[in-house]
Amino acid sequence: MPALFRMPEKGTIDPRLTAFLERDAAFDGALWAGVRTTGIYCRPTCTAKKPRPENVVLFDSLDAARRAGFRACLRCHPDEAAEPVPAWARELLASIEREPLRRRTSADLQRLGVEPRRARRWFQARFGVTFAAFARTRRLALAQRVLAQVPRGRSSARVAAVATASGFESESGFRAAFAKLYGAPPKRAAAGAALYVARIATPLGTLVAAATDAAVCFVEFADRRGLAGQVRALRAHFELPIVPGSNARLAELKRELGEYFAGTRRAFDVPVAAPGTPFQRRVWDALRAIPYGETRSYAEIARAAGSPHAIRAAGRANGMNRLAILLPCHRVIGADGALVGYAGGTRRKQWLLEHEQRDARAR
Repeated sequence: MPALFRMPEKGTIDPRLTAFLERDAAFDGALWAGVRTTGIYCRPTCTAKKPRPENVVLFDSLDAARRAGFRACLRCHPDEAAEPVPAWARELLASIEREPLRRRTSADLQRLGVEPRRARRWFQARFGVTFAAFARTRRLALAQRVLAQVPRGRSSARVAAVATASGFESESGFRAAFAKLYGAPPKRAAAGAALYVARIATPLGTLVAAATDAAVCFVEFADRRGLAGQVRALRAHFELPIVPGSNARLAELKRELGEYFAGTRRAFDVPVAAPGTPFQRRVWDALRAIPYGETRSYAEIARAAGSPHAIRAAGRANGMNRLAILLPCHRVIGADGALVGYAGGTRRKQWLLEHEQRDARAR
């Protein structure tokens, strides 16, 4: 019999309100709170004294807070916090997409009105690399695709031409940078062989997603502990370089996630790759089989995986899932209905379950 998630009783505090009152940074950029007594709205991490719960109005968008007549807090500056990518960075990213092979210097940034140190710090905080490294990686990724289409016997001359077109001052510098990123010299690179990594905004915070040209292989909340280690393990398993940017699979994922959060999608169609042990894969297959709007206990997952006594092992395999939401580990709960064991946090788990159950009842 399916385990029953205990829906909050009438009058139970909204988990988003709890997140605001406890200054939960995971909800920054996904939640805004208006205060009736002052007429201002804040982000969750505002350091001002928190108001009484009955005086708080919650909003899922910045525009909604403004339309309701609230004005921005001068302490936490929610307008700035709500803009995950500032205008100057959006223009910089757009310019890279328009001319991905162009080499950009500090002088180029200054002509755009961007202080190079500011760009370096922002890209380091958001992507884990400096702006120069980000742009260089994009140039190398495109160069790799061009080289992969060159017929054998003509690659040497083509490497020199691509190196120049990619903004490298010398062929040797291009070869060294290419080998460092791809682990192989230009001639040996396979077509399209890279893990593209992008950030996707959702009502529950930012997701980090990675995909090859064939399948999505990683989806996790950006504030999850140990995220960097998981991405490194992913790179080691696939033996592919990490390239900031998007591809067709990530675009498909973004669209389907938008539909899921809007309540118009129950299952995901984007191809996924979930490498693991045979037992882990059986557990993940059991997760995928949990119907939308329902839950299962860890014991039920262990039985579905063919190992009824391996309840703890099933729990560990559940925690090793690298495809949050797509492989719905949030639908696994304690035997008593308690929300336990979700790396994204119990508030997100509760939100996801309530979202699915409301939609399931409405249909």
